[in-house]
Amino acid sequence: MNNDVSTAETATADLSNLNERELKGKVNELRSRIEKSERQLASIFKELKVNRTDIDELKEKRDSLNQQVKERVAKAQALRDRRDEINKQIGEYKEKRSGINSKTQELFSGIAGLKEQRDECNKLSHGSVESLSKAYEAELDAFLNKDLPLAVEIKIFQKLNDLNKRLEAAKKANDLHAQIQDSYKESKGIHKEGDEFHEKIQKLSDESQACHLEMLENFKTADEIRKEANTYHAQLTDKITNINSIKEKIDPLKNNIASNRKDLSLYLDRLKDLQLTKDENKVSQKHSDAREKLQKNARLSLEDLKLLIEKGDVKFSTNE
Repeated sequence: MNNDVSTAETATADLSNLNERELKGKVNELRSRIEKSERQLASIFKELKVNRTDIDELKEKRDSLNQQVKERVAKAQALRDRRDEINKQIGEYKEKRSGINSKTQELFSGIAGLKEQRDECNKLSHGSVESLSKAYEAELDAFLNKDLPLAVEIKIFQKLNDLNKRLEAAKKANDLHAQIQDSYKESKGIHKEGDEFHEKIQKLSDESQACHLEMLENFKTADEIRKEANTYHAQLTDKITNINSIKEKIDPLKNNIASNRKDLSLYLDRLKDLQLTKDENKVSQKHSDAREKLQKNARLSLEDLKLLIEKGDVKFSTNE
């Protein structure tokens, strides 16, 4: 508090040493400083307004792009879930197809075994059931109905045994062939079912691949948009840093203006005091001149008379 008083007293003492011209020079100098600082302040506020407008635009662009990133990522995740769901279905169908393939393999292995047995029977039979049956009946008829020598009968009997074995082998071959045909029919049904599963797997695989590619495209696009959004964010950060640095200039300028205005007030007050003193001296001189004219009975102007009345040098008597 004492320091402020001392400063004020020192300033007053300094001002008392200045004449009117010097005071006016100081006033003009202070006014120029204030105007310059105010122009600088106005320029700063204008620059802040421009930067704040830029910030709003950058925020809008960044936020819009980030929203697009969210949408792209959400779509990509949905596609990934769909792809995984499809792949699960593919896995289930593949498992079923694998079971069918195993069954088919087992069936064809059985067919191969039946074929091998049938071929062995065909080797033993050396003929069809019809031809062997006719041959057997003919030999049997001869054996039963003809009067033949013993040696011939023995030979026919042996032949009948051989034909019987061959006929049984032929019949067995026919049975095996029928089993083979049934197995082939069954295999066709299984093969058809396997083809249906393969067709479903292929269709789902194509859909899964389409989901996968679209998912990758969305993730890629999201990354590209995110990079652009980050660019705007970096610009936004730079703008905010710049605004903060601009704001730091405001208080010093305001303080400078306030200080100069305070000084200006002191100089103006001092000028006012000088002007009052000057006016008082002028009035005093005019009063002295008017009194001299009054004493010499010289002609008085209205201003002279007014001044003499105000100072009490001239009084008018009033009649009661």
